[in-house]
Amino acid sequence: MSPTITAFKTSPDRGRGLARDMSVRWALEEVGQPYDVRLVTFPEMKEPAHRAIQPFGQIPTYEQGDLVLFESGAIVLHVAERHPGLLPDDANGRARAIAWMFAALVTMQPPIVEHGMATLFEREKPWFEERLSGLEQQVRVRLGDLSNRLGDAAWLDGAFSVGDIAMVTVLRRLGSSGLVQDYPNLAAYVARGEARPAFKRAFDAQLAVFAAASGG
Repeated sequence: MSPTITAFKTSPDRGRGLARDMSVRWALEEVGQPYDVRLVTFPEMKEPAHRAIQPFGQIPTYEQGDLVLFESGAIVLHVAERHPGLLPDDANGRARAIAWMFAALVTMQPPIVEHGMATLFEREKPWFEERLSGLEQQVRVRLGDLSNRLGDAAWLDGAFSVGDIAMVTVLRRLGSSGLVQDYPNLAAYVARGEARPAFKRAFDAQLAVFAAASGG
C-alpha cells in the first residue's frame, strides 16, 4: 500500500520547493517508494478532519495503513528506517545521521526561518534594518560553524543520508538572501543535493502542483 501525504493546494512558495512536504517527497523518491498526494487548501487544513491527523493544522502528513504521522522530520525518519539507502548500516553511523537531521531542524532552521519571516513581514517596520542585521549575524554564525565542519567533504558524514536531506532542505530557504553563497563549500553542498535525481523528481512534482493551481 502506497502512503499518502498532504501538501498545499496553493503553495505560498510559488513552486520553489520550500514547502514542508518537499523533504518528504525527496526521501520517498530517494528510496523509490511510490506515494499519493492529497492537496489541501488553507481553510481545509484548519478543519477537524485534517486536525485529526495534524493537530496544528499544517502540512505535511503521512498515512499508510493504520499509521498516521505528522512533522516532516518524523516522516522522513520513518521512511529512512523502513527503506534502505538513507541511513548507514552500522549503529553508530545511523546515530550520527539522525543527529545531523536534528541539527538541521533544531539548530540551523530556527534562525534561518526567523530571518526569512522578518524579511517578508517586517520590511516596513522602523526597526527592520537593525533587526535584520542581528538576525543575519545569527545565521552567519551557524553557517560558519557548518562550513567549518563540512570542509571539503561531499556530505555531512560519509554517504548521503537523512541528515543531508534535512540540511539541504533547510539551507535552501536562504536562497534569495545570497547568504549561503558567501560559503563556497556550503553552496556546492546545496548544489550537490539539488543535482540528485530524486531531488529533481520531488521538486518537479511540487512545481507541477503550483503550475496547475495557477493555470500554468
